[in-house]
Amino acid sequence: MRAVLSWMREFAPIEGEPDQIAAQLTSIGLVVEGVETVGSSWDGIVVARVVALRPHPEADKIQLVDVEAGDGAPVQVCCGAFNMAVGDKVPFATIGTVMPNGMEIAQRKLRGEMSNGMLCSGAELELSDDHDGIMILDPDLALGQPLATVLGVTAETVFDIDVEPNRPEALSVIGIARDLAAKQGVPFALPEPAVPAAGTDAGDVCSIRIQDGDLCPRFAMRVLRNVTNAQSPAWMQARLDAAGMRPISTIVDISNYVMLETGHPNHTFDLDTVPDGQLIVRRAREGETLTTLDGVERHLLVPDGSGIGRGLGDGVIANRDDDPISLAGVMGGFDTEISDATTNVLLEAAVWDRMSIAHTSRRLNLRSEASTRFERGVDPLGVERALDRFCELAAELTGAQIAPGVVVAEPHPIEATVVSTRVHRVNHLLGTDLAADKMIDLLSPIGFDCSPVYNNEAGAATFDVSVPTWRPDVGLEADIAEEVGRHFGYDNIENRVPVSLQAGQLSDAQSARRNILRAFAAAGCSEAMPMPFLAPGDLAAAGLGGDGLTLTNPLVAEESVLRTSLLPGLLKALAYNQHRGNHDVRLFEMGAVYLPRPDGELPDEPWWVAAVLGDADASDAVTTLRFVGAFLGLDLRVKNETRDGLHPTRSAAVIFRGKTIGEVGEVDPSAMEHFEASGRAGWLALQVDPLVAGLSSVPKAKKVSRFPTSDLDLAFVVPNEVPADAVRDSLLKAGKPLTRSVELFDVFRAESLGEDVRSLAFSIRLQADDRTLSDDDVSSARKKMIDEAVKRHSAQLR
Repeated sequence: MRAVLSWMREFAPIEGEPDQIAAQLTSIGLVVEGVETVGSSWDGIVVARVVALRPHPEADKIQLVDVEAGDGAPVQVCCGAFNMAVGDKVPFATIGTVMPNGMEIAQRKLRGEMSNGMLCSGAELELSDDHDGIMILDPDLALGQPLATVLGVTAETVFDIDVEPNRPEALSVIGIARDLAAKQGVPFALPEPAVPAAGTDAGDVCSIRIQDGDLCPRFAMRVLRNVTNAQSPAWMQARLDAAGMRPISTIVDISNYVMLETGHPNHTFDLDTVPDGQLIVRRAREGETLTTLDGVERHLLVPDGSGIGRGLGDGVIANRDDDPISLAGVMGGFDTEISDATTNVLLEAAVWDRMSIAHTSRRLNLRSEASTRFERGVDPLGVERALDRFCELAAELTGAQIAPGVVVAEPHPIEATVVSTRVHRVNHLLGTDLAADKMIDLLSPIGFDCSPVYNNEAGAATFDVSVPTWRPDVGLEADIAEEVGRHFGYDNIENRVPVSLQAGQLSDAQSARRNILRAFAAAGCSEAMPMPFLAPGDLAAAGLGGDGLTLTNPLVAEESVLRTSLLPGLLKALAYNQHRGNHDVRLFEMGAVYLPRPDGELPDEPWWVAAVLGDADASDAVTTLRFVGAFLGLDLRVKNETRDGLHPTRSAAVIFRGKTIGEVGEVDPSAMEHFEASGRAGWLALQVDPLVAGLSSVPKAKKVSRFPTSDLDLAFVVPNEVPADAVRDSLLKAGKPLTRSVELFDVFRAESLGEDVRSLAFSIRLQADDRTLSDDDVSSARKKMIDEAVKRHSAQLR
């Protein structure tokens, strides 16, 4: 949005130098990207008349123009524009003139012809972006007059403002002036347009019917007769040029001028092309087309009933015969456009559904100043003022006769939004300590009506804010806080680090899982991350039964089965390492497995943690289990049991708190062979959730004895079917209350021991809480433990 300072000063006595004003605008969220001065370097540019036009003898793209600037002596100028006719009055930069861009005009030859000055375009005068043609002036202007004088143009300061999408009112001179006046503490006044109405009432000439109230909540019209549509006055052209819009004709220029000033787009129809002045607002229908002002035939989109996105369809304004004549809120129709011959005008201003306009303009790639404003939201109660301002200017500049009355259609009443605002909440959001009265003083100048302060049901100081209808972006308490913050000044808010109610941290479950990973890493294992996808037959080859769930769209066709165990993936990783010389690698993984459920339901996805130990056996796996249990402080027991995928006589279940939570042992040789792994491999797999639950329990403190310990070792020959844990438990029980720990430190098998037996060696620590143990104490405890092992497990002391 290009905001002209002199234009804003028509509504408020804005004070300060341009750089100070730019800083103030930026501080209230209207970021100024640049400040320009236009119309300040026109010394030497005068009004001249085209006397003659003729081709350049040596150049097709240049013509020779004779112009006369009031002294009766025409001079020749070489010009690359061809939009002039004999008699046109044009801006003529005489020799010695310094143009706004710094270029000095000098006499020079172009392809052998002398050029004695330059004819100027709007872009060269920095009035507009129009480079295509020479600027054509009012034919009534006096020759030789300085251009700045006749156009009433002085140095204009223009602020190029980046308007955020949530600030629709800032797409208008009035909106920016109101905000800036509040910032400076100067009065803001919005004069009522003076409309000299006469003749037949507008309601007898035109009518409107809205068929879709969601598309158009409000539509208003006025009628203008006996319009003279020529060039707009110089002051209006200069102001439009400074604001970045190209002047076209009086009616079009007034339309654009009012849109820039009020922020409310309007549209003009040639009333004589609208039968009976009847308009209908509706959605597009199947097969309809419309030729828009740019001459392009548009195929209209029909709503699909979804009510969202493209499904909204296109909105149209139709005539009495229900034929579309305008693309609602985007672009008018070709057949009803204003021309130089137009004398009667049907003027409309409406409010359109923002999403409908957005999807239509983007689908058709018809982005315009009007569609931008409708997309962001316009003031529903501002339509009459926009029409009146148009009529005021039209009566003044074209002599138009304004029909009395405004024709308004409103399917649903427009109600203001009221936001209940708690003083402490605003201060909490901003980090301030403002009183309610201060907040109200900041809100009132920008149009927010505030009730007296009261205490709500919770006893909090509160005031109700009635949001002005030109601020459709405001609807929450946080929006009110933002308005207070903007005008209090963000620079006035002390910088501080917000206090969080809960600092970022791991949950108990996350911490427990990390501890489990640390335990396996501390046991000498390296973490691996195999893919959860397996080849058909991998599970069966690993001794784990049938296949799991099959994917319909696998990443790799050869890996289409979801794993039900971590064993196949880790065996593949083990084989990969062994093939590269790393035979004794120890790998572990934590991840989900996918267990099928009946009736096609989604699978269960329990998490497991498992380790495979290269060049190791079942006893190595049990040792790793003991280490992990000790690291985590969990009592993990072993119970001999045949487990799928493990050696039938070298496997066991892992018991925790009386429940089986995993397995330990040696991988079945057939599985090793299938996955091309060599030697023997230990295996340990545990369910994660029971471990997490165990780690979540608060450990009980144990009394620490200050007396010395006595250590002894016992080795027993026991049958293979007797679990080592069973023997350990018996030794602990028999030696109570002196036994502090019983740890298995060796498993030995030999022919000399006999068949189906093995030797288990335990390290035992004894300690009393109240005394130093005597030899008799140690001997008695030793005898009780030996007797218990012999009695319960048929053990033989070695």
